Amino acid sequence: MGVRKGKNMGQNVRGISFLIPNEYDKWLFNILKPIDFKKYKWSIGSGEEYKYQDNDLIRLFSDDVSILRGEELFKIIDTVEPQYIVFADLKAFPLDTNSFDINTYEDFLVSDCELIFLIVDSVYTSIYCKDLKTLSELYVNAASLKVDSLTYITDDNDFRNTLRVR
Repeated sequence: MGVRKGKNMGQNVRGISFLIPNEYDKWLFNILKPIDFKKYKWSIGSGEEYKYQDNDLIRLFSDDVSILRGEELFKIIDTVEPQYIVFADLKAFPLDTNSFDINTYEDFLVSDCELIFLIVDSVYTSIYCKDLKTLSELYVNAASLKVDSLTYITDDNDFRNTLRVR
């Protein structure tokens, strides 16, 4: 993976970050809409994601699920029920590659993982992506959702020590 410079940027671009409202909605689906889910298997990290169904909060992902094929993830997040995300930790790996635990940005760079999606404390959202075209599409999509504080994550402004939510 070589130097990844964004258009009109001097720093290496790592991803995007923004704030979502602390409310029920289809945030996972809406934010990840530009992604072709079927191209990936998704590592589901420790998170706390719920859907509101029958006047109750139900876990979006079963505790025993750690890897989902793209079609399965799509079915889960493309529901009519609104969702409430406290923490989310999703990592996309191409279908024919190995997935493994990624703790740091350096781990991400040397791994087969192509995208990391994190939500912390219901609002703080970060997406790390190796492909700048996909990242640009995710940025435009996030802007269309009218999220707050949308910015590119670069080498100079990345505050994360780890790429996990807990």
